[in-house]
Amino acid sequence: MVLYGRPADPDAFRTYYQGTHLPIARKLPGVRAIRHTVDVAAAEGATPFVAIFEADFDSAEEMFAALASPEGAAAQADVPHFATGGVQILHFEPTAT
Repeated sequence: MVLYGRPADPDAFRTYYQGTHLPIARKLPGVRAIRHTVDVAAAEGATPFVAIFEADFDSAEEMFAALASPEGAAAQADVPHFATGGVQILHFEPTAT
């Protein structure tokens, strides 16, 4: 999961993210599913995030291999071009309850 902080220019962020960055991120090897939103809202109050990206992999090792690949390097190198609010990359394994 990638959490994107509030950028300096939300409209420019949205345009670049959807038109340029997502096509790069979709090329990550081994990814099983991708979801994203640029319409983040908190249940109460304000949220520090403007967008969320999720990518499913078979394992943590597959995710780390994808990030270390040329496609992963390209995606990571592209982030400074639009994510002026910063990013947090999180890894977790969901547990069904």
